Amino acid sequence: MVATRATLWLARYKKLSWLILVLMLLAFWLWRGELYQAQSQAPDEQRALQQTTAKLFFVEASDFKAEPYQAEVLLQGKLAPIHSVNLRAQVSGTVLTRPELGQRVAKNDALITVSDDGRRVQLEQAQADLALRQAQVSAGARLRAKQHISETDYLSLKAAAVSAKAAVANAKLAVSHSEIVAPFAGQVDSLPVEQGGFVQVGDELLTLVDVSRLKLTAHVPQQAVLKLNTGLPVRAVLLDGRELNGKLDFIAQAADDQTRSFALEAKLDNPHGWRVAGASVGLHIQLPKQDAIRLSPALLALNKQSQLGVYLLDEQDRMQWQQVTLLSITTEQAWVSGLPSSVRLVTRGADFVAAGTVVNVRMAESALPEAKPIETKPTEIKPAETIPLEQSGEPALSEFKPAEPRP
Repeated sequence: MVATRATLWLARYKKLSWLILVLMLLAFWLWRGELYQAQSQAPDEQRALQQTTAKLFFVEASDFKAEPYQAEVLLQGKLAPIHSVNLRAQVSGTVLTRPELGQRVAKNDALITVSDDGRRVQLEQAQADLALRQAQVSAGARLRAKQHISETDYLSLKAAAVSAKAAVANAKLAVSHSEIVAPFAGQVDSLPVEQGGFVQVGDELLTLVDVSRLKLTAHVPQQAVLKLNTGLPVRAVLLDGRELNGKLDFIAQAADDQTRSFALEAKLDNPHGWRVAGASVGLHIQLPKQDAIRLSPALLALNKQSQLGVYLLDEQDRMQWQQVTLLSITTEQAWVSGLPSSVRLVTRGADFVAAGTVVNVRMAESALPEAKPIETKPTEIKPAETIPLEQSGEPALSEFKPAEPRP
């Protein structure tokens, strides 16, 4: 009886019966899915993971690698000849010969000849007196051996011989001073005497200079002297743009009492013989090369202690702040040290995330061009460009809520 009623009801409500069957199958399928999920993962853990993933902030990062960097110290210096000397008369006399103004001479070439004025005759007289004194010493030695003269008489003969020998040396020196020779190869830069003129001891005869190499003198501030060492390559830039190259040759041990700066000296090659001695130049001292990372100045940040650093990501995608040392900076680029050779730096979104927070990361290619080998100064580059997060399908930065304040 009951079966007959059920059959009649199903026949009357055939469509409704199919709908009830479908709903029952759907409920069974959902129950089986929840049961399987409950077997593989606890409901609390799954819910916590979903909530954590939903709360992660999105940041944009780029890979940066260390590159060779060579800094330089810039100073203002003055050029001077490597050798320069004022030759003066050491004997009196008349100028017999002299070079031409501007004449180039080699080492030991005769420059000026002064009249003899009897100096060679005095030399011959001194030599003859020396021969006499030496003969007297020899005879006195024989007499002293036979006790015919006293010890004091013999010593007097020896003293006279030594005095005669000194007179010969002085006479030879006076003769040699009659001819002035070049102490080094160079050019006659001044010539105040005329042929036939009379000069006395101490009068200036000529100025000889050598500009085959140049000496550059400058002063370095005490803040930069610790970076310098002798032997570093230097580059001198003249006012017209020409350059001379050499090496740092000397650094003073003590600072100047007035300026508190340290004197230094460099030797520069002058293969073309440029007339630049006495000119002011810009001195570029190249420091040893080191590995550094170049980045946009916009990526630099200060912490509460006003220390300069950058935001980077560790292997667990946690935001970290790392202090760096600024080597150089322009409006387009900055060079820093103190980072690993390869690092992921946060380029967008760092201001919305506290240090130590795990974040969602979207990597972007760095817009910095490949660096060329750096010799004297950092290569000019354009600021890094990044793709707005709004175009990536990820939440816009304006939709983020500020995280807890950074420590």
